[in-house]
Amino acid sequence: MTSPFPIQIARALGAEPPAPVTHVDSADLPSCYPVSALASASVGAAAGELGALIGARDVVVDDRLASLWFDMTLQPQGWALPSPWDAIAGVHRASDGWIRLHTNAPHHRDAALRVLGCGPDKPAVAAAVSDWARGDLETAIVDAGGAAAAMHGVADWSAHPQGRAVASEPLIAWADHGTGAPPVALDQVRVLDLTRVLAGPVATRFLAGFGARVLRIDPPGWAEPGVEPEVTIGKRRAGLDLTRQSDRATFDALLAQADVLVHGYRPGALAGLGYDAQSLRARAPQLIDISLSAYGHSGPWAGRRGFDSLVQMSCGIAAEGMRRSGADVPLPLPVQALDHATGYLMAAAALRALRQRNAGGRIRSARLSLARTAALLMSGGARDLRGTAIPPEGVRTLPEDTGWGPARRPHFPVAVDGRGPRWRHPAGPLRVDPAAW
Repeated sequence: MTSPFPIQIARALGAEPPAPVTHVDSADLPSCYPVSALASASVGAAAGELGALIGARDVVVDDRLASLWFDMTLQPQGWALPSPWDAIAGVHRASDGWIRLHTNAPHHRDAALRVLGCGPDKPAVAAAVSDWARGDLETAIVDAGGAAAAMHGVADWSAHPQGRAVASEPLIAWADHGTGAPPVALDQVRVLDLTRVLAGPVATRFLAGFGARVLRIDPPGWAEPGVEPEVTIGKRRAGLDLTRQSDRATFDALLAQADVLVHGYRPGALAGLGYDAQSLRARAPQLIDISLSAYGHSGPWAGRRGFDSLVQMSCGIAAEGMRRSGADVPLPLPVQALDHATGYLMAAAALRALRQRNAGGRIRSARLSLARTAALLMSGGARDLRGTAIPPEGVRTLPEDTGWGPARRPHFPVAVDGRGPRWRHPAGPLRVDPAAW
């Protein structure tokens, strides 16, 4: 069956056609939903927009590698990556079903433990969770500033107020902001990256690989050690505290010279720092604003903290995987496909907006969400569990120097006129570069 995803993505991006993309090889990751088809379509969308922007003659996507790059790709040589997951993160059985706790960030873990009234010991957490109804615990942890998601079935989510809100949103919500920006070549495009794990960094990694100048900004103390080696390649990495006046002045100067802003703050959070849409536009009228949320931009959960693994619990993916596989625990997708697909769609949106700005000075912004990408994936239909993991044998890798030591990484799935990405900077720790272009 032909995948519906390319047509849906093309409609979401708009009328201007992308460059033709040739797809080679294939994969089918083991899943109850067509994850590999989503990988092919989302990577292909970004590749097509890239080709159209730079006038490429030949754009090729290796679909097997696209599926591979929907997972962690870096292979340390002589050193080890820390686990991306906190010790108490994951699914727990509540009194009436399942709930997932997301405790990788220390403040999210602390919020969950305050609600549960126990220490960071997995058996103690499991015992405490079992005394709660899953919906009550989800609400209590979210209200305490944490991140959690009770498991819903597909039908339950379709009837849920937030599920209905997400279903009514476009895959990419565009807004126009007039005209007046001059054209700029991709290797001169300045991208200000305010994103964290994982969708936003995937988007800016793609842009950095094909020429854009990406500057990532992180607040003091933020760390994501399990994924920094994966997603910082190609980017310069600075730190700013937007609650300090001097750092705000630096950030304002960066904004004034940026072409693209990519941010993953939940709706209202950036505005709370004094950077709502109007303020951003006043500081940088030329700015292409690409934003991401977890649960969409409307509905009662629009401001809720969320991550790929939580959205899979909320929207029915984990429940459907459990049901169709016969598992006795929630079964998520084999990769964080919502993050990766949304990241490539964000990159595609940024490239489409740059193309429109170069063609006539038109300035646009785009909003995407993990939950709406989940709806896209689920529109491809559920199936009994099938598919095959990609064996490491036969996958060519390239050597890479990182800030932690030598590594290898598989070839990137996109080649434009015979060339893959050329990242300007090696992957490395956060906040090591000046906050300057």
